[in-house]
Amino acid sequence: MDDSDFQIARKDLIESLGKGLSIIEAFDDEHVRLTPSEAARLTGMTRTAARRYLLSLVHFGYAGTDGKLFWLTPRVLRLSQSYLGAARLPRLVQPFIQRISMQCGETVNVSVLDGHEVVYVARSNSPRVVSIGYHTGARAPAHVVTPGIAMLSTLTDEALDDWIAEHSFSGFTSYTVTDRDTFRANVRHARVLNHWITHQQFDLGLSGVAMALKDRKGECKGAMGMTVQSRAYTPEQIEAQLLPLLQDAVQTLRPLL
Repeated sequence: MDDSDFQIARKDLIESLGKGLSIIEAFDDEHVRLTPSEAARLTGMTRTAARRYLLSLVHFGYAGTDGKLFWLTPRVLRLSQSYLGAARLPRLVQPFIQRISMQCGETVNVSVLDGHEVVYVARSNSPRVVSIGYHTGARAPAHVVTPGIAMLSTLTDEALDDWIAEHSFSGFTSYTVTDRDTFRANVRHARVLNHWITHQQFDLGLSGVAMALKDRKGECKGAMGMTVQSRAYTPEQIEAQLLPLLQDAVQTLRPLL
């Protein structure tokens, strides 16, 4: 039975745990340090409740404070490390992405879709002294990175429309696709191609290629891809040189997922 098929009765939920986790999620690049009032605004709870959760995080070592502002501590990384250590996907794909990396000299990533963000859960050890791409645990808006489009292409049209309606299409470069209709057309095209290639959508000078990782039932479990220097590969070269390596690995992995 898939996790999405499991229904949890409300009486079995510990809502305070969810609220505590929402406080942790309130911290990001724009909110590195928060006051209780700011945390309350971001999470929709009262200032008093937000302050109690923040103080609890301090007590258990997940946050620090100077009495006014609060910030997360490195202990929070234990939460992500627990996932990476227990999850089957990162361990399963590691030999495959390492082999591809040795064949082409580029860094290979595997990622999953978490709502409206792509989360990178596995990364090859690059044969280059200086490598590019996303490190394990990194997050990126799904509309600007190739794995996001690859994974979204596995959704039904109705589910895709719902996702697009709720997504914030921020622009990062002059190449970023922010028009909803254009983005929808791109995702549907990726569904036909069974892969996608992007050019400088998130970072100038970088291109990407990715394919959805599907299990034997055709359900998407993540995406495998590469980020490369745009000056090193034309889209045609990416398709001719890098895509076949991904296709072979994705096909081999399918019965194992």
